[in-house]
Amino acid sequence: MTRYFIGVDVGGTKTHALIADETGRAVGFGLGGSGNPSSVGYDTMMRQAIRPAFDQALMSAKIAKDQIAGAGFGIAGYDWPSQREANLRALATLGLSTPLEIVNDTIVGLLAGAQQGWGVAVVAGTGCNCRGWDVNRREGRVTGLSEFGEASGAWQVVERALQAVSRAWSLRGPGTKLSEAFLAHTGARDVADLLEGLFMQRYRLDADAAPLVFRVAAAGDQVAVDAIRWAGQELGNLAVGVIRQLGFEALSFDVILVGSLFDGGSLLVEPMREAIHAVAPGARLVRLTAPPVIGGVLLGVEVAGMNPVALRDNLIASTKELLNGTVMRNA
Repeated sequence: MTRYFIGVDVGGTKTHALIADETGRAVGFGLGGSGNPSSVGYDTMMRQAIRPAFDQALMSAKIAKDQIAGAGFGIAGYDWPSQREANLRALATLGLSTPLEIVNDTIVGLLAGAQQGWGVAVVAGTGCNCRGWDVNRREGRVTGLSEFGEASGAWQVVERALQAVSRAWSLRGPGTKLSEAFLAHTGARDVADLLEGLFMQRYRLDADAAPLVFRVAAAGDQVAVDAIRWAGQELGNLAVGVIRQLGFEALSFDVILVGSLFDGGSLLVEPMREAIHAVAPGARLVRLTAPPVIGGVLLGVEVAGMNPVALRDNLIASTKELLNGTVMRNA
C-alpha cells in the first residue's frame, strides 16, 4: 500500500498543508489562517489554521488519515523547549497515529531549500529569525525576538527609515527622499504633520511600507541605502551566530534565504553575504523559491525512517505542478 506524508507550515498570517507519496509526488494541498500559538492560542491555532489546512489537504489528496505514515509541523511561535508539550497536546486532537515531529517554522524553510538537508536558514519577512541544523540534527539558533536585539525584518527597515526622516527634519542628519515617499504614502501635509500624525495614530506606517524604502534606495538615496545595508548586516550577524554554534566556519553549506524581504535583492543580500563570508567563506546564499511547507513533508519523511534528500527534487517539481493546477481550478 502506498505511504503518504504530510507537512504543515503554521505561520503568523497563513498556514499551508501538503501531502506527498513515498516517491515525492505531491498529491494534496490545504490552506488555513493565522496559527502562531503565541498570538492566537492553541485552540485557535487548531481551529482556524491547522485543522482546516489538514482536512483540505486530505480531501484534495483523496486519502484517509490512517494512510499518513509520517508528519512534520513547522510552527511559528514554537520558540522554546518548554512549549513542546503544549504544541504536541494540541496536535494530538488531529487523531494521527503516525510518527510526527514539530520544529520552529524556520527549520522547514531550511529543509525545503538546503540541497544536503542541513545548513542555516535566515527568515526575513515582517520580522526575522535564524536557525540551523548540522548533519546530525544538532540545532543552532537565535531567539528570533526583537526584545533581545534581533530585529531586522520589514518593520525594522521602515522604523529605521522613519528615524532617518526624523533626523533630517530636525537637522540632525542628512536630507532624504524617504521623507517625500512617506508623505505620499500616508497623505501627510509635511514631515511635522507626518511625525505628529504617527504619534497621535492618525497615520500609520508598518511593514507594508518596506518596499518604499527599497524603491527610494534603488533611485540612489544614500540614507535609504544605509537603512537596507544595516538590515543586511544584521541578518548576516544572525547567521554568523548560528554558524559559530554549529562549527560551520570551514565548511561548504547552504544559507537559505526565506521571506519576502529578500525580494529586495542585492541591496540587502550583498551586505549579508559580506558578513557571512567574513566568517564562513564556503557559505552559499540560496534564495528559497519553493514553498516552505515542502520542508514539513521532508521532516515527515525523515521521522518515518526514510531518506528525505532522495525525494526533495521530485517533491519540489510536483508541488509546483500541483499548486499551479490548484490556482487554475480556482481562477
